[in-house]
Amino acid sequence: MQHTKRQDAGTAENGGTDSAPCPPGPAERKTDGPGKYAFLPWLLMGLGAFSNVIQGKTAYPWLAGLGLLAFNSVYITVVWTSFNPRLRDSRRPLYALAVLTAITFAIALGFGGDWFLFFPLLSLASGTVRTLRGKKLAVWLIALSGTAGYLTGWHDDGPGAFGVGYGTFLSGMVTSTVLSLFDTIQELNTTRQELARSAVEKERLRFSRDLHDLLGHTLSVVVVKAEAVRRLAPRDLDAALVQAADIEAVGRQALTEIREAVTGYREGSLATELDRARSVLEAAGIDPVVRQAGPPLPPQAGALLGWVVREGVTNTVRHSGAAHCEISVHADEDRVRLTITDDGRGPGPAGAGAAAAPGRLRDGTGGTDGRPGPVGGTGLKGLTERLAAAGGTLRSGPDGRRGFRVTAELPVDTGDMADAREAGG
Repeated sequence: MQHTKRQDAGTAENGGTDSAPCPPGPAERKTDGPGKYAFLPWLLMGLGAFSNVIQGKTAYPWLAGLGLLAFNSVYITVVWTSFNPRLRDSRRPLYALAVLTAITFAIALGFGGDWFLFFPLLSLASGTVRTLRGKKLAVWLIALSGTAGYLTGWHDDGPGAFGVGYGTFLSGMVTSTVLSLFDTIQELNTTRQELARSAVEKERLRFSRDLHDLLGHTLSVVVVKAEAVRRLAPRDLDAALVQAADIEAVGRQALTEIREAVTGYREGSLATELDRARSVLEAAGIDPVVRQAGPPLPPQAGALLGWVVREGVTNTVRHSGAAHCEISVHADEDRVRLTITDDGRGPGPAGAGAAAAPGRLRDGTGGTDGRPGPVGGTGLKGLTERLAAAGGTLRSGPDGRRGFRVTAELPVDTGDMADAREAGG
């Protein structure tokens, strides 16, 4: 399992393009169990009967030779069909076993002596039949071993009745138990590989969403402040230098956050995100109003709401063309509610998008690129999943005739942040 994790981690670091599962480790390669060829050497138990036929000690040697050939052929058929992936769950192994049973009783009763040793071989073949396992196999082996022991004792020249009966029962039971054990091991290995693959997919989804949220917000801030520098530089060099310094700070902070997102330990702060939101809105020429009421929030809830503030403010700056934006946080003992409302143009027709009017910077001379963008896209969808994983909800839509509103509600006790991150991406 450790080998699987290292391989998957390496795949994720290489861009997540290689989705092939890692090769099995040394402990996982030889778990198929005994194959069909492992049951062929047991036919050597019939050497005594074969020797009697060759030496002429058996009556009707030609008939005995045909019986021996028929038993070996049908025995191989039972084992081969039981290990065939296309036939092992069908009735063909059972039909072949029924024929083998008839042959075994015929040659044992007809020739006696060492021919009773074919009953343990019949039991061995019975243990390989998948459709006969469980209670049906137990009943069959008890009946078969009892019958074999009784018939052996009935013939004075046969081997010990107890030995044949016990060997018959033990052969089938041990065979079935061993094969069932290896089938269970294979199922566990398959389940473990699926769980590892699912964990990798969840981690990739988490990383992609974190990267989207981080870069989407950061690049929007950089674009807004860079445009502010361009427009302020000819008039107020000091103000332009302040904006340039902010760009540098935002870039350095983004690098740190990306490193933390890669390692999976990034937890934002609601207070930090509110301060950033106020700065970004002011730089974009949007008047911010931030209200916060209620007791302090635990770090888990604050981190989730920080993502909502980041995404909501990014959408407001990029798409709304708003003049005012209000962020309200109200918490009580059980739940916390965050609302982001702007007075922009709101969503476009059929919710497809919003026409982004040029935002007003602090110098009143213009704003962003003015191109339309989607409202409530990938970022809000990812946030909805994040909050749902922590027992919360996220709603977004038009605020009356004008503007757009994002509302997030979350239990104050959100549980383990790692579980929310894993389930919500």
